[in-house]
Parts: sequence; structure tokens; C-alpha cells
Amino acid sequence: MSEPFILCDGLVKIYKIAGLEQVALRELNLSVQPGELMAIVGASGSGKTTLMNILGGLDRPSAGRVLVGGKDLLRMSDRDLNRYRREQVGFVWQQSTRNLIPYLNAIENVMLPMTVAGKMRRSRQRAAELLSLVGLGGRMHHRLSELSGGEQQRVAIAVGLANDPPLLLADEPTGEVDTATAALIYDTFRTLTREMGVTTIIVSHDPGVARQVDRVVAIRDGMLASETVRQPIVRTPEWLAENGHDAGSEHHTFEELVVLDKAGRVHIPPEYLEQVQIRGRARLEITDNGILIRPVEEVATPTQVTTAAATEQPKRGGLRSLWGRRSGKQA
Repeated sequence: MSEPFILCDGLVKIYKIAGLEQVALRELNLSVQPGELMAIVGASGSGKTTLMNILGGLDRPSAGRVLVGGKDLLRMSDRDLNRYRREQVGFVWQQSTRNLIPYLNAIENVMLPMTVAGKMRRSRQRAAELLSLVGLGGRMHHRLSELSGGEQQRVAIAVGLANDPPLLLADEPTGEVDTATAALIYDTFRTLTREMGVTTIIVSHDPGVARQVDRVVAIRDGMLASETVRQPIVRTPEWLAENGHDAGSEHHTFEELVVLDKAGRVHIPPEYLEQVQIRGRARLEITDNGILIRPVEEVATPTQVTTAAATEQPKRGGLRSLWGRRSGKQA
């Protein structure tokens, strides 16, 4: 396997809000291969947007290492980080108003980043090539008001790739479109990954994103919790006999695996713990098939035992009754 294009090692991000520290990322470890199309999922507040902002140079980590294309973002000067954002990263945001300028047409929007970067010589030709690549070659002179939401998002993808960055970051790119349009946008990402070799990371809440990318990583409480990899089904004679030769070409398996960090810590989904009634503590056992996690029966603590005994003793003629009898004998 080649060297990873992105390497996060023990990544930590701490924010201070109203004098209180809030940990957004907790020693997160992640590697991404060159040209990989992957997605990051997680609940609100899990840390996925923080991770994307760090990878894009929009924020700095508090500790750890983050390497992108061999560059250590934590050690970059402000000037180098500005150049990194301009030349090495393309962004696609959920809101089209954040990606595009409404009074420019499609090709002018794509040309703008090249103009800002001083790449005027082939900007129009390059913009036309990108719009053709995202399927909008016939609509490059249309204004945004004349384009659908899905077409606007594909223009935004072309804008993100205008300066030929090796990394493309997309934040909820299908959040404001219907299912059919979302599928078309995912097709565009796959085409760009294949044709241009760009490494693409999509942050998404879409539960079906695993069927659209090569790999999905889930973040929970600021740490990498699980990983889902899409793998094609091997068409053995047995499989063909069961499913038929006309069963189509897009058959894949999806398996979600928990991720252990360097310290051996693992995130177990809360619904799993609730189902087997594991709370607070658990019992680990090594079996022939691996490690078994079992619930622990409630065991009374010493304080509980003492309290229970003291409560029951008067019923058995305990300390109070004995003292009463002795008092009677002395009278």
C-alpha cells in the first residue's frame, strides 16, 4: 500500500467557550489514500466538521499531527496555510450561495478562482473543460437563476477544482437536493476521482452514502468509532446460480467494523449496550473466536451490605433489643 495522502495521528482539538474547555477531537487517528473517495459521518457535535476544517486549513489542531501531501499543517506559518488553502484544497459547501456568485454565469464562476490566483492565460478553456466534465458543457453560459439546485452544486464542484487541487472537501453537498439529484452529484464525484485522481472527502448525514463512496468512517465523541468499506461481490458459480446472470453489475457488500485506537479503546454503539443491558461495567472473556463482552450482574457494594444489615437487625432482635434486655437486668 502506498503512503497515505492524509495522516492524522493523535489529533486533538480543544475549544474554549465562555471560559470552559470543550474537546472536539480526542486523539483521532485517520489515514486516507491518494485518490480515495470517502465519507465522514457522525451526529451533530461529533467532531466531523471540526476535522474537515482542520484538513482544509480553516482551523488549527491543538495537538497531534496532521499531514496532507507530506505537509504538516500544525507547523505551517499563517502565510503558508493561506497558500495551502488557495492551492491545495477545493471546497464545496452545502449552501450554493457560499459557493457561487449569483450575478456571474457558470463559466465566469469557475474562472473566478483562477483569476484570483493569477492564472488568467487558460482560465476560460480550463473552466469549459471542468464544466464539461461535470456534465454542464451545454449550460456554461447560464446564470445561476437559470440552473437547478443540482446543476448549481455541480458548478460548485467545478469551482472547487478550478485551481487543480489534490484534495476536495465537500460539506453536505447533497443536503438540499432530492434523492435523484443526490445520486447524480455522487456520480460526478466518482467521475472526478477516476478522471483527475483527486482525493475527495465528503461530510454527510446521508445514511445511504456508503453505497456511493469507497469507504465511510464514523466519528463519535471526537474519535474514530467505526469504518464501513464497500467491496464488490465475487460472482462465483454458486452466486450466479442463486441470483441469475442478469442480476446486474453493481453488487457490493457493506460491513461496519469498529475501530480500535492505539490504546486499545473501542466505541460500542449505545443501542448495542442497551440491548444487552451493559451499563458502567462489563466482563471481558477471551474465547476461541475473539473477545467476548458480557454484562455484569449487580453486586452489592460494602456500603450497601452494611446498610442492609443494619436495617434488618432490629427485625431479628438485634442491637436495640439486646441493649433493652441488659438494661432490664440492671434495673
